Amino acid sequence: MVKHNGIKAEVKNLNFYYGTKQALKNISLTIPEKKVTAFIGPSGCGKTTYLRCFNRMHDLYAGNRYEGKIILHPDGVNIVDLNLDPIEVRMRIGMVFQKPNPFPKSIYENVAYGLKIRGLKGVSEKVEKALKEAALWDEAKDRLNDHAFNLSGGQQQRLCIARALATNPEILLFDEPTSALDPIATAKIEELFTQLKERVAIIIVTHNMQQAARVADKTAFLYLGELIEYGDTKTLFTNPKEKRTEDYITGRFG
Repeated sequence: MVKHNGIKAEVKNLNFYYGTKQALKNISLTIPEKKVTAFIGPSGCGKTTYLRCFNRMHDLYAGNRYEGKIILHPDGVNIVDLNLDPIEVRMRIGMVFQKPNPFPKSIYENVAYGLKIRGLKGVSEKVEKALKEAALWDEAKDRLNDHAFNLSGGQQQRLCIARALATNPEILLFDEPTSALDPIATAKIEELFTQLKERVAIIIVTHNMQQAARVADKTAFLYLGELIEYGDTKTLFTNPKEKRTEDYITGRFG
């Protein structure tokens, strides 16, 4: 098997259409392993559209269309190939949404759900491991049978992270994961990124440029469906190559 040095995914000439409307235009970049990659840009620029290509969420609606490739390494599978079952893609790529969306079940059943569907063994050990990785175990271990909705907003979001982690994904997608949370809960989630990237590639969409600067190793700036600039986070924020990037991060538009 070819070793792709530190690269988890390659996006090649990706276009995406909602019916006849083109939302993403010829995007190419690489997603590194064991790193956090952030996507920033004004509302409607294509950030969430791009993120949802990675786990084929767009397949849920008729008329949506992909062109190009997203190659997942090490096996080189193209995850937007329509011959590939989107369920298989979602087993490998987990997603955490903007608002916490626990299932109307117990804390334990939320995390165990995907494990049971896949018929995996050792469910209770995997549930405990995922809750520990999501920094929720100490708060939840004595109340695993409580309803998930009894948790606070920040705890619910960490439960959703645990649920995504339980099935051992290769990439975790986060769509504005802290926009509905208070500053303390936000700080906890941001701390988690640093720990989680040791075992899973992370892609985060955020409106909060300070957050991108704090947590991301690489940052991409999208504007009107185009990739304007992509590079090391520190460089992109302190010495952007493109004037549009500079205008956006200094608040001249967006």
